[in-house]
Amino acid sequence: MTRIAFIGAGSVVFTKNLLGDILALPALRDVEVRLHDIDPRRLETAAAMARWVARERDARPTITSHDERPDAIEGADFVINMVQIGGHEATLRDFEIPARYGLRQTIGDTLGIGGIFRALRTAPHMLALGHEMADLSPRAWLLNYTNPMAMLCELVYQGTPTQQVVGLCHSVQFTVDELSKIVGVPSDEVTFLSAGINHQAFLLRFEHDGESLYPRLDEQIDADPELQRRVRVALYRRFGYYQTESSEHAAEYVPWLMRHDHELERYRIPIGEYIRRSKDKLDEFERVREALARGDAMPLRRSNEYAATIVNSMVTGEPSVIYGNVPNTGLIAGLPEGTCVEVPCLVERNGLRPTQVLDYPPHLAALNRTYANVVELTVRAVLEGRPDFVRLAALLDPSASATLTMDEVESLCDELTEAHGELIPAALRRTTEGVTA
Repeated sequence: MTRIAFIGAGSVVFTKNLLGDILALPALRDVEVRLHDIDPRRLETAAAMARWVARERDARPTITSHDERPDAIEGADFVINMVQIGGHEATLRDFEIPARYGLRQTIGDTLGIGGIFRALRTAPHMLALGHEMADLSPRAWLLNYTNPMAMLCELVYQGTPTQQVVGLCHSVQFTVDELSKIVGVPSDEVTFLSAGINHQAFLLRFEHDGESLYPRLDEQIDADPELQRRVRVALYRRFGYYQTESSEHAAEYVPWLMRHDHELERYRIPIGEYIRRSKDKLDEFERVREALARGDAMPLRRSNEYAATIVNSMVTGEPSVIYGNVPNTGLIAGLPEGTCVEVPCLVERNGLRPTQVLDYPPHLAALNRTYANVVELTVRAVLEGRPDFVRLAALLDPSASATLTMDEVESLCDELTEAHGELIPAALRRTTEGVTA
């Protein structure tokens, strides 16, 4: 029996989508599903959701709930990680404290001050999970959905014995679907190649019947003033390739936008967007919990997430290609060795095999390196216990460095460290003066 552990299963809508995908596949209809969450109320709701999905799919999985993470992962074949350490309150701190310094953020979960501190408070969980998997489920694959993707995947494969790690995102799939609609071609007829770093990868090929669709995209952009007000379109026109993450994400990975009021208006950049999304998720949880209690019908459609595809390919041997976040072992020559990169991966019974991307454009690699600098220093800060590297990561962040002085960046890091308290690794709970926060 295939055993799948869901860590952070209290994200019940995401659990519903992933489990619905898994149980829709004939070879996976009797898997063992192990649910874990630190919140008993959310865990109870996740179990109710899992039972509802099983009934809707007419499947016969074994479903168990676990208060302790090691119990959930022991003997597992796949561990799906989708936690949010600190929850909504930590998200508010990551936005409200930088805002007092004049630093604007949109999503704050991948790069920038928000991404750095989200990584720091998630790091103890990721390192513990990696060590526990090495002891309790050494053959399992870790499928990570938690952001910041590149930082957290690097923490596991650099800081623990667990090496069967792949980070999963839906940005490539969504971008191809969206652009296909814009150019008027069915997405299942499009051939594409994407590569880079998660949330800052690019469509290197975007074709139909062997011809590039980029000229057709150019025509649509030229004819539509509203398309011209997208951050990704502005970057595309300068860098020549379309980025695979949304404009609200892309805006805070570069130094040219967030500090300028006129650019915020020009490109409709939604400051504080993730606060609204986080609050919506709290409300959504309550609505779903009540709907389950009433026995209401809910939508259950196949998603475009990769988890079910990976599990199915490794269980049945049926090959598939997904886009995964994996260590850079010569996969993209212009990026540092060991950096977590997003590339196409072949999945089959023997595991997951990343594909080398040849001739990656040097100007894209140059832009990625400004992102990778922040990732590397944040990861090293955790693994080496270096609070000074936290500050240096923030100083090198494109958006923070374009907005704040060096003293302001350091003061902001000190204040956030104190505000997050014990969520931050103990070795990093020191200010620039060396006093424990």
